[in-house]
Order: sequence, then C-alpha cells, then structure tokens
Amino acid sequence: MKLAILSRNTKLYSTRRLVEAARERGHSARVLDPLRCYMRIASDGFDMHYKGKSISGYDAVLPRIGASITRYGTAVLHQFELMGSYTPNGADAIARARDKLRAHQLLAAQGIGMPATVFGDNPDDTIDLLSMLGPPPHVVKLNESSQGAGVILTEKPSASRSVVETLRGLYANFLVQEFIAEAEGADLRCFVVGDEVVAGMRRQAPSGDFRSNLHRGGTAEAVEPSEDECRAAVRAAKVLGLGVAGVDLIRAHRGPLVLEVNASPGLEGIEAATGVDIAGKIVELLAKGAKRIGRAPASSK
Repeated sequence: MKLAILSRNTKLYSTRRLVEAARERGHSARVLDPLRCYMRIASDGFDMHYKGKSISGYDAVLPRIGASITRYGTAVLHQFELMGSYTPNGADAIARARDKLRAHQLLAAQGIGMPATVFGDNPDDTIDLLSMLGPPPHVVKLNESSQGAGVILTEKPSASRSVVETLRGLYANFLVQEFIAEAEGADLRCFVVGDEVVAGMRRQAPSGDFRSNLHRGGTAEAVEPSEDECRAAVRAAKVLGLGVAGVDLIRAHRGPLVLEVNASPGLEGIEAATGVDIAGKIVELLAKGAKRIGRAPASSK
C-alpha cells in the first residue's frame, strides 16, 4: 500500500507512530503538508502537485488536519478522493464533525444520548434561550473549540447571560449545554477504528477545573468501556461517516452521553494509557479499505 498522511508536522507523536506502523507492515508512507498541496480541477480530470511535483497513485490517505486549516485541508482530501484514494475519514465527514452544531443535530436525530444543547443568534432571545436549557450550571462551547480551549462553565444565570453576550459581541459561534454534575469532572475517550472501540481511557480533570483534556492538565487511565458505551461510540462515529474517531462520552445517570466526536484524535495519551497499538490498527484498516476498492494488494506482513 502506498499511503499518504496529511499532516503539517512530521515530528508530532501521532504522525510519527502512523509512519512507523505503516512501514513495520511493509507499506510505504509519506507525510504531506496539506497546505503545500495544490490542485487542478477540470471536467477532463483531477491533478495535484506537491512542492513542484505531481503526486498521484496513493492507495490510501489518512487526514491529520487541524481545526485551523479545516477548509483547505478538506479540499485537498476531497481531491485525493476524486483521484481514487481510499480514506476512512472523508472530507464531508470531517466537516460534519468539526461543526459542533451540525454534529449534535445529526447525532440527536439518530437518538444518540447527549447533553441538552441550545443555540441562538439574536441577543434579544438570550434569556428565553437559556430558559429552554434549564437552570445553571451551563457549559458554553465555541463551535470549533478543541483540547478544552473555548469551553466555559457558568454557575449563575447572570454569568451565563454575560458570557453569551460577550461571545455574541465577538461574532463567535457557540453552543450552550447542560452541565452533568454526576460525571465529577471525568469523561471517557473511546477510540473507534472501523466497527469497534479498540481502546478506552478515562480522563479526570485536575482539581478546580471541570475540563478533563490532557492538554489542560487532566490525568488518564485505561478503562474497559461498557457494551452501551462502545455501542454509543461506534454509532456516533458512523452517523458522522468516520472510520477513525475519538468519541468523548460522559457517564450520566441516564446512560452514556456523547460530548464530542473528534475526527483527528491524538494517539499519544491513549496509547500511553492503554498500551494498545492503535496506530497499527489504523494502518490495517487503511490497507483493508484500499484493497476493497481495488487500490492496493494486501499487506506484506
């Protein structure tokens, strides 16, 4: 298999592990900076160049596209798809996952449990909007936040109104959600590859914070997700069209609730916590997908 990994930084742990896992299994792997890919789009065919040279013939492409380059990165990925490369996370799927509002609508429409969420635009509607959610605490999230940045907990109605009005003044897109107190600052990352959860870790927020992200000082330990949690994670990934996803859940009295579906989940924290060779499982999925569409032979190992 000839594999392209779309990543802006070859030194990132996740990128390095994927390259290592591919080469260990007898595949060729090349890291391409999506911002250095440029495209020709015409009715007679599609072409792409990278740093002055034509690139084609990739059996599979794995996107590691950061939120700041979603628009251009997904355009590059879509071009690869149009040129016949297999990817477990298509451009449209990544766009759906990155837009928290749209993702929540799609998940809720399929009956997947989530914290209640409200969204509105006009400042005149703020008080009624918050009343639709219920009394605080409330969690305010920027629509394209990541790694815990842009997530705020408000504990009084006046604080919720103030944060909402401030974000509107900055022309920011955001959601407001109910706060699940019984989670006690912990969430569960389920790593989905294909049709199964291949690893799970429980993340605990540091003292004085409610955000469990490892980038915010949270701690992690390996856990075995329940059948209900695995089922919710796999369903959430499938609804958004993702073959590789990090699905964040919280354990509530009413069952597992999906917080977010990450289309480019990091490998470092969960591989360290669980000892699972997740990069290898992703590469194996890529090889099977490329073989299925007739782009590559089976792995040589």
